[in-house]
Amino acid sequence: MSAECIQSGNFTFTKTSIDGVIIVDVKAYGDDRGYFMETYKKPDFVAGGIDVDFVQDNQSSSTRGVLRGLHFQINHPQSKLVRVTQGEVFDVAVDLREGSPTYGKWEGVVLSAENRRQFFIPRGFAHGFLVLSDTAEFCYKCDDVYHPNDEGGLMWNDPAIGIEWPPLSGDSAFDESKIILSEKDKAHPGFK
Repeated sequence: MSAECIQSGNFTFTKTSIDGVIIVDVKAYGDDRGYFMETYKKPDFVAGGIDVDFVQDNQSSSTRGVLRGLHFQINHPQSKLVRVTQGEVFDVAVDLREGSPTYGKWEGVVLSAENRRQFFIPRGFAHGFLVLSDTAEFCYKCDDVYHPNDEGGLMWNDPAIGIEWPPLSGDSAFDESKIILSEKDKAHPGFK
């Protein structure tokens, strides 16, 4: 069964197995000088099924093995459009929408500077990513501002969720001992 794709402008929007979670492929125009690409154009995104008003942009830099997540906002949930401008990450969304047929399920995608892929995560999801390359620059647009007293989180390796994290670049298998977490991310509870 093939995934439903919508082409609009310089973007291809591919629906995933979880309703509302969309992979966005971007067309780039390049020559010997480099390349140019649009990363967001509201009319095309609306046509592709992403109709949100982004109000905040964020960027982080991380090293190989850093895992950020799984994070969510409790009372002020955010939709996010994420991408990588340098390096490579494995990005994950976990459905926390009560009553959803995919509640507790996850979707993951490799985002890199090379594939220029973007990932749209609607409101009601936990989100996280693992840096696969030596370093990565991670950018994301949000449709609500960050509320520091409204943070929630889930343990990244909870077997009830069962995320299949890939090996870090250069490794033949996933090695949990190489994961680097913040103290806050180490303390997140499990899904149940």
